[in-house]
Amino acid sequence: MNISELSNQVIGGDLQVPLLDGTHRRYINLDNAASTPVLLPIQEGVHRFLHWYSSIHRGAGFKSQLSTWAYEEARKLILNFLGAESKEREVIFGKNTTEAINKLANRYPFKKSDILLTTLMEHHSNDLAWRRNVRVERVGVDELGRIDMEEMGHKLKKYKGRIPLVAVAGASNVSGILNPIYEIAKLAHENGAEIFVDAAQLAPHRTINMGKRGEENAIDYLAVSAHKMYAPFGTGALIGWPDIFKEGEPDYSGGGTVQIVTEEEVLWRDPPDKEEAGSPNVVGSVALGISVRLLSKIGMENIAQHESHLTKRILKGLEKIEEIEIYGLRNSDVHSRMGVVSFNIKNLHHPKMAAILGCEFGIGVRSGCFCAHPYVKSLLKLSDSESDQLISKIRKGERVDLPGMVRISFGIYNTLDEVDYFLESVNEICAGNFHGNYELNTQRGEYSPKGFEPSYQDYFSY
Repeated sequence: MNISELSNQVIGGDLQVPLLDGTHRRYINLDNAASTPVLLPIQEGVHRFLHWYSSIHRGAGFKSQLSTWAYEEARKLILNFLGAESKEREVIFGKNTTEAINKLANRYPFKKSDILLTTLMEHHSNDLAWRRNVRVERVGVDELGRIDMEEMGHKLKKYKGRIPLVAVAGASNVSGILNPIYEIAKLAHENGAEIFVDAAQLAPHRTINMGKRGEENAIDYLAVSAHKMYAPFGTGALIGWPDIFKEGEPDYSGGGTVQIVTEEEVLWRDPPDKEEAGSPNVVGSVALGISVRLLSKIGMENIAQHESHLTKRILKGLEKIEEIEIYGLRNSDVHSRMGVVSFNIKNLHHPKMAAILGCEFGIGVRSGCFCAHPYVKSLLKLSDSESDQLISKIRKGERVDLPGMVRISFGIYNTLDEVDYFLESVNEICAGNFHGNYELNTQRGEYSPKGFEPSYQDYFSY
């Protein structure tokens, strides 16, 4: 399968959505950084597997044995996709990247004097999870939103011996910037630290090579989410060395985690079983396995090049619009950024812009701070006093005039025609050619046009 065929391989890609003027239009999804749709080959693969689905690991019947094989085979496919040596690594399945990071934060053997080094760029999942377990220090970013690598090196040397782990995003879900994860890995290892990469955004878009134990630029731990990889069936994975999971108790205990239990004693199984309490999401894990095989067949380099063409077109178009302010890098180089672009229109509140695109043009985007508040604050150049005022408003339940951005993010199935239609729509909005009377819901911080109340049950019902 090649890139040109993918636009016809999206489940629901031809669906018509209602517009404010009473017409319908094919939905254009430019919110892939949040979650991706299902691709037809993945749906077909899941459907084939469902005929054989059964309980795993201890079932003696053929279907149980086959399901167990499929579940364990998915681990191998993921390791191969990520360039990780299967004899050294473990794949621990969970719900998503957020759960994977929390698991690593709970199980990593931090000492009281330790420091976790991360960056101002991070998604909240790669920040909040660590705070309960270890002191967190952050590396800043420059005016374009790139990690300050000089500060990274300085802090690693300053706290050498106290930083056991560096946690960094592979790519930003706000600016699309690709981080130099192998350079950071080398710096971390030179200073006695390991590295964790939040690859939720990176994995669907670029080749990853975790490497082997002892290599100076190897990635020690990494997490992915299937719902960002065209397989939204409720699975994510944590990949890393098994050593730290062999010691101590798992963060969740129950069926499947033990070898034997008495009234006084528990003998835990080895990882990954020890870390996967209860009946696992076998279907989701198989879907992720199908996904990584599909992405490999398409070719990660082909994906990167296609994405670069889309990004170049949209940046060139947005730069021609006087009212637009783009945040982050302005280039489409596949080595420095992926297809995520955040921007604002002067004198038009970002959630209102997103609502107009959805209600009047049938385009799905996202607005706000994208679960990366400190990073967005930096890119918007908000002062501390402005930040304090914002916090005060939110504490009062007033979600009025909240700062943020509009974000578009590409999937592998998006086309240049969709980019051109998006740019035409933005030009229309900037010219004032929209018709709704939009009201702000002050509790949710979202806009909707008066009189537009589509019946969702007409499109889907239980």
